Amino acid sequence: MLKLSLLQEMLLVSIAMSTITCAFVQKTKKFFTCSNCLSLYSLAINMICSIVFCYTFTNVIFPESLWVGLFSFLGADTIYKTLEGKIASYKDLINKNIIEVSKNNIIETDNIK
Repeated sequence: MLKLSLLQEMLLVSIAMSTITCAFVQKTKKFFTCSNCLSLYSLAINMICSIVFCYTFTNVIFPESLWVGLFSFLGADTIYKTLEGKIASYKDLINKNIIEVSKNNIIETDNIK
């Protein structure tokens, strides 16, 4: 029988892991020239970090932590592309000179007499 609660726990941990490892790989990818090397590097980072993360913060055992690493490797690119450009740094938010107003709060001068 399929252990749905275990699968759900592993997928939840892999979402957190993929966010962490994807950010790390993005910061360190400048050291690799070929894309094959970068893919293997990303897989290795995901596997190593998932083992350490699972032993430290969860009750997931070794074989299951390898699955978490694989899930985070496969999902890291998708999560990164989803979040890319949507997360602004604090400095960007402070230096932003634009005030955003929702359409509901705009008063049109044509209707006022």
